Amino acid sequence: MPLHLIKLCVGVAKVETLERRAAKGDWLTVHTRMTPKRSAELKDGGSLYWVIKGAIACRMPIADITTRGEGKTSQCLIQLEPRVIRTAPQARRAFQGWRYLESKDAPPDLSTLDAGDLPEELAKQLREMGAW
Repeated sequence: MPLHLIKLCVGVAKVETLERRAAKGDWLTVHTRMTPKRSAELKDGGSLYWVIKGAIACRMPIADITTRGEGKTSQCLIQLEPRVIRTAPQARRAFQGWRYLESKDAPPDLSTLDAGDLPEELAKQLREMGAW
């Protein structure tokens, strides 16, 4: 099972915004200060799950992880594929940086669920009530 990362998507209020930016080539490289110690596991089919407005809303597959520089000036670059895959909303509190996310704890992709044409907010409310 692949290992994933979870990160806040600061400055983005809707998944559509992230989809547009990814299509233009923006947001395909995420800069972080710390390099994940488990980067080999992340590169083996892992994704970066984005928290938007207090809930995991989508993910982008990780293509590569590299470190630039040494010591205190080092920087980690996480290369993402330009695909934004919507997930079932899963509430998350705010945090700094990134966190590991095990596959068993990751929300399912919406493509594997029958979301139909429900508005995103209604689908979220139905899931929170346990009705869907």
